[in-house]
Amino acid sequence: MNFFKKTGKMALGSRLRMLTAKITDDASSIYYLYGIDMQPKWFPVFYVLSEQEDVTITEIATEIGHSQPSVSKIIREMAEKGLVIEKKDQADGRRNVVQLSDAGKEIILKIQSQYDDVNNAIEDISAQANHDLWKAIEEWEFLLEQKSLLQRVKETRKARESAYVEIVSYEPKYQSAFRELNVEWISTYFKMEEADYKTLDNPQPYILDRGGDILVALYKSEPVGVCALIRMDDPEFDFELAKMAVSPKAQGMNIGWLLGNAAIEKAKSMGARSLYLESNTVLKPAISLYHKLGFQKIAGRETPYERSNIQMKLVL
Repeated sequence: MNFFKKTGKMALGSRLRMLTAKITDDASSIYYLYGIDMQPKWFPVFYVLSEQEDVTITEIATEIGHSQPSVSKIIREMAEKGLVIEKKDQADGRRNVVQLSDAGKEIILKIQSQYDDVNNAIEDISAQANHDLWKAIEEWEFLLEQKSLLQRVKETRKARESAYVEIVSYEPKYQSAFRELNVEWISTYFKMEEADYKTLDNPQPYILDRGGDILVALYKSEPVGVCALIRMDDPEFDFELAKMAVSPKAQGMNIGWLLGNAAIEKAKSMGARSLYLESNTVLKPAISLYHKLGFQKIAGRETPYERSNIQMKLVL
């Protein structure tokens, strides 16, 4: 167990597999001890069939929380041992149902003593333990159902990597990054248009000299994300939030969220009352981000971009 002392909780899966293997090996020996020819993995299916007759594979899978292919495989294995019978449902000939064979029903009688002895043995272990494993398992199952371990790791990773992200104001040295990041994402999903070239090739006259701003996201000092606030000559909107792009290698670092919030705060500091943006609904993560930032869909505005099929606004 020195390995687990070194690795700690990050080896949780390995430790649980080892514990499961120990219990499963004992379970096989326990079945043999009671003269029952059954594999431990069959038990959930066997138990359901011992309680009900003429059950479909779908119903069994739902009851025990397994996949249908997994249950189908177990049913085939049990059928080869002569423990179950699969037949057409008398009420609905389009579906198959499963029931225990006579040999399977004989096990119901033989296994009752095993149930009692195993339960008492587990109660004995519980009495000697400082913690209630059964309650802990139920609690972990509930918590993982609310949010998986994978999702929790993703969120932890995002928070850690976000700490290395710094949002800075545009400088001429970032012009190539501003252009390349935008060209990369636009070319991935759409095609570059005339309005793109004007803005990306000449950010100073088209954005900055007109009272706009550009923000750059640095990850460990490397530019990995950009966005612009372009001043609008429009009575309804002060700035357009535009040219937001994040490097594919920096996806999952929360950079879009950090850039969006920084742009909103920058717009407020410049006296803006509202923001406008254009996008395309094929960019589902981007649209989701804009909604989280507070933007709402609007309609009826003209756009210089062929790719734009959605316009949004944010009242500050």
